[in-house]
Amino acid sequence: MTHRILILGGTTEARQLAGKLARRQDFSITLSLAGRTESPVAQGVPVRVGGFGGADGLAAYLRQEKVDLLIDATHPYAAQISANAAEAAKQSGVPILALRRPGWEPVAGDRWTLVDNVAEAASALGAAPRRVFLAIGRQEAGAFEAAPQHCYLIRSVDPIEPQLAVPDALYLLARGPFPEADERALLEKYGIDAVVSKNSGGEATYGKIAAARALGIEVIMIRRPPLPDVPSAETVDALAAMVDHLFAPVAERGV
Repeated sequence: MTHRILILGGTTEARQLAGKLARRQDFSITLSLAGRTESPVAQGVPVRVGGFGGADGLAAYLRQEKVDLLIDATHPYAAQISANAAEAAKQSGVPILALRRPGWEPVAGDRWTLVDNVAEAASALGAAPRRVFLAIGRQEAGAFEAAPQHCYLIRSVDPIEPQLAVPDALYLLARGPFPEADERALLEKYGIDAVVSKNSGGEATYGKIAAARALGIEVIMIRRPPLPDVPSAETVDALAAMVDHLFAPVAERGV
């Protein structure tokens, strides 16, 4: 019997999880991407690109495609998608698991200012002009037009179009991982005195946080949004083990 699994992805972990689960002959894996990145990394399993039309649309898809398990492995800041996934699972009766990588925790030497959203981050930079490294992706960069007095270095995977209506902004196109040594060189080269970051967790983008700590630079850290309470694991291996347990042959379960 084949078990159909839909993974809502867009993260490195989602790709790793899909590859790991795809090794099992009795699993049929589909990885769903929102389609926000113009040239996504090759995923190694069948991919569906684009939205579902909210929770109702996703629930309809789960029923129509006879999905046996929904896995939410989206970015920690994709709160709306996570909420839709939990609601769709409830509507359709399909079990849901979530892959939730733990957030970063401040350590000695960190100068973090915690805020709840990008608007608060723009305001937390203060009135005096600063040299700001904006490393939050392109989706919400526009919020910083409210603070045009600063000089911005903005990094994203895809171009920010239209560019920000601020007098001084430089754009870098790059895809992580970003090692600490490279991040430190970047911060020094541009004389950065504030970093704006989301608390993404994981290793790939932690370099800028470590580099800011080493250089004594303030980090405006945008807190994670609240996410629905569904069964979850923090690592690919732990979540794969949960999936294996869910679909273990009855004889193996000792039932």
